[in-house]
Amino acid sequence: MQTLVVVGTQWGDEGKGKITDFLALQSDLVVRYQGGNNAGHTIVLDGVKYALHSIPSGILNEQIVNVLANGMVINPKALIEELDKLKGRTFNLAISDKAHVIMPYHLELDAIKESLLSEKIGTTKKGIGPAYTDKAERIGLRMGELLDPLLFEKRLKEIIESKNKQYHLYGLNPLDTKEIYEAYMSYMNRLKPYITNTSLLINDAIKAGKKVLFEGAQGTLLCLDHGTYPFVTSSSPTAASVPLNTGVAPWLIEGAIGVTKAYTTRVGEGPMPTEIDNEIANYIREKGHEYGTTTGRPRRIGWLDLVLIKHAKLSGGLSGLAVTLLDVLSGLNELKVCIAYELDGKIIDHIPSTVSDFKRVKPIYKTLEGFNEDITTVKRFEDLPNNAKAYIKFIEAETELSIDMFSVGPDRNQTIIINKIF
Repeated sequence: MQTLVVVGTQWGDEGKGKITDFLALQSDLVVRYQGGNNAGHTIVLDGVKYALHSIPSGILNEQIVNVLANGMVINPKALIEELDKLKGRTFNLAISDKAHVIMPYHLELDAIKESLLSEKIGTTKKGIGPAYTDKAERIGLRMGELLDPLLFEKRLKEIIESKNKQYHLYGLNPLDTKEIYEAYMSYMNRLKPYITNTSLLINDAIKAGKKVLFEGAQGTLLCLDHGTYPFVTSSSPTAASVPLNTGVAPWLIEGAIGVTKAYTTRVGEGPMPTEIDNEIANYIREKGHEYGTTTGRPRRIGWLDLVLIKHAKLSGGLSGLAVTLLDVLSGLNELKVCIAYELDGKIIDHIPSTVSDFKRVKPIYKTLEGFNEDITTVKRFEDLPNNAKAYIKFIEAETELSIDMFSVGPDRNQTIIINKIF
């Protein structure tokens, strides 16, 4: 494949950054197509851990062009702080002039709106939702507009006037237009060299026969349209959203690899049918270091839920799977896998459309034998213990998707290819 999308099949945190980083070694461009710095991608290279939030996972390879596409919402201050952590490394970065800008009022409104909800969504309070709201209401600011100081100042004054009315309703101190203007002008002086028409950049690369890897944030179940609404993010992480969010024709996207942990995790609120809260959950959490990259919150732990993967395949399209953190399951006597749900006495193999129904489903499990061997040094599928191989084969059979790769540890060299895809 020349163009490939990396998609999370669960609620995010599946290890997409690691898989993208691995596949990026074969890529010319890595394109982040949605979300903002509410995402977290942890990559380990030569024993050094890098926590990325807005920047694509290919940033650690100086030969790759890393693109922040038009479907993203970008916090310039946070982006600069992230770039500063890469000091000493050579990188190539391109930022879409059509990507929307996260402003200070987005962060404040995000926090206060969440605080007023009786049932919390679990937002990271990074201003993502309010920024996408302004985009939909056609009152947002885009990166390209900030390159024109006079235009930016004019638009900012109009927006601040409207936002201060909101602030008054919430009992907040009014915003200072001059303070925000000066701060964002200093940010743009730093980011200006990277801002360009990224749609042209990506399309030219595809025409030239270069390999393009598309990377989303979060996972399919946090999709605004096809996730567990309202406990979702404010954009779509699915492969189906890539054309709109990058300015590339749909027929130019050749495949999508779905990333799934060997178990299930979730950060934030909302239903999670296979969630467990016992010694096994604690074992998996500690062994898998299951704490949010962005928030530091302990992740909720559950058995692998194949209904989620089938949903990701149906709603956004998957051509194969990558299974991460298989090594974390070593030491467990038995492994449960959810193959369907029971709802009101009926067996279903899909996710109900309403959260109220989803909360009531009961997982139907298939129990497999566990394995105790240390698999962190395995280099081939054939070298896995028989029970670990059976686990992989069971996932393939149930989802009708080939498992093209799996990982047995956090480092790049602990990723094993079964089928060459890129």
